[in-house]
Amino acid sequence: MGAPFPDGQAGFLRDLFDRAVEVADPMQVIPGVLPPRPERVIVIGAGKASARMAEAVESVWGPCDGLVITRYGYARPCAGIEIVEAAHPVPDEAGIAATRRMLSLLQGLGEGDFVLALISGGGSALLCAPADGLTLADKQAVTAGLLASGAPIGEINGIRKQLSAVKGGKLAAAAAPARMLALMISDVPGDDPGDIASGPTVGDQGDAARAARALATWNVTVPPAVADYLAHGDETVPPGDPRLAGVENRIIAAPSQSLDAAAAMVREAGCVAEILGDAIEGEARDVAARHARLALDRQRAMAPGDPSLLLLSGGELTVTRRGDGVGGPNAEYALALAVALQGAPGIHAIACDTDGVDGAAEVAGAIIGPDTLVRGPDAGDALARNDAHTFFGKLGDQVVPGPTLTNVNDFRAILIEPRPG
Repeated sequence: MGAPFPDGQAGFLRDLFDRAVEVADPMQVIPGVLPPRPERVIVIGAGKASARMAEAVESVWGPCDGLVITRYGYARPCAGIEIVEAAHPVPDEAGIAATRRMLSLLQGLGEGDFVLALISGGGSALLCAPADGLTLADKQAVTAGLLASGAPIGEINGIRKQLSAVKGGKLAAAAAPARMLALMISDVPGDDPGDIASGPTVGDQGDAARAARALATWNVTVPPAVADYLAHGDETVPPGDPRLAGVENRIIAAPSQSLDAAAAMVREAGCVAEILGDAIEGEARDVAARHARLALDRQRAMAPGDPSLLLLSGGELTVTRRGDGVGGPNAEYALALAVALQGAPGIHAIACDTDGVDGAAEVAGAIIGPDTLVRGPDAGDALARNDAHTFFGKLGDQVVPGPTLTNVNDFRAILIEPRPG
C-alpha cells in the first residue's frame, strides 16, 4: 500500500522541501536570464536572496560595481559588489544607512548607464530608508505592529510604500534616466512585482488614506509622526511616470516553479501529486484546519493498495499574535494541522519557509506525523500561546536548513497513505 520511502516519510518530505529550494537557487536561475554585460553598469539589490543573486551575476559578468543589502548571516563572497547585512524583519540603522548609500550611487546617472536591480523577498525590511520626517523608531514601531496583527502581505506592503523613500518605484525613479533591469525572485501570493520587496522598481498609485484605514482595521497603533504623515497625502511614483520609462521588471523564480519541481519528484516516487495552489493566504491555524479536513476526506476515498497522495501548496500565511510564545506561520500551521488531524494514521506533513526563516526564528518550519501529539507537550496550550517553535524544538522535529539564500515563500506538503486495513 502507499509507496516505499527508503528514508521514511519524514525524510521524503524533507527531500521535497530541499528540491523546492534548489530550483529557486539564484546560481541556477541567474545565468540563463542575464543579458550581455553593458559597458557601464551598477548592480544594486535587496532581499534575503540578493547576495546570492549578486554572486551569480559576478559568476557570469565578472566583478561589478554596486551595493546589495541582505539579512544578517546571508552574505556571499563577491569580488566587486559590496554586500551589506542588516536586520530583518524589523529594520535597523544598518539597513537605513545602506539604503541611503544606494540612493547616492544612483545620483547623476545618464542615459548611457545601466542599472541591474536584484530584488527578492525580505527587501521591504532591508531597503528601509524612511520618508522625509519619519525616523527609524517610527518604522520599527509600525513594522512590529503589522507583523503581530495578522494582516496579509498586500496590506502590509501598501502601508510600507507610503512610509518609504525607496519603495513603490522610488528607487527606480532615483536612477533615471539610466536604463534598469530588475530581476526578481517572488515571495508573494500572485507574483505581483509591485508586492515583491514592496516594489522599489515598480510604480504605485499610492493611497495614504487607504493605508491609514488599513492600520486602523488591523488595530496597529502608530507613532504620532506616522499618523500625521499619512494625513497629509501621497508622495508616490505612479506607473506612468516618465522616470520609469526605461525600467524592465522580470520575475525569474516563483513559488509555482518550486511546487512543480516537488510535484515531479512526487510522481517519480510513484505517488500522486495534487497542487492546491501557490498563492494561499490566511490565518495559519485556519488554513491548517481546512487542509486537515481535505486530507481526511482524500484518505477516506483511498483503497488499500492505492498510491500515496501528496497535497502540495504555497503562499504566505499569517499569525495574529495572541500569546507570548515563539513561533511563525509555518510552525503554527504544522502544529494546528497536527491538532486537527488528532493522530490520524498514515498522514504526515511538512511546512517550511523556503528562506529558512519562519517568523523571526532561525528555523524554517516543522514536520508532523501520526505520533506528534502523543510525543509532545500540550499542543493545545502551545497553539494558544503561539509557541509552535518551542513545541517542535522539544520533539526534535524542527527543520533547520540555515540560510537557503533564496526565498519563494512557504512550502507545504501533506503525505497521505491509505489507512491500514
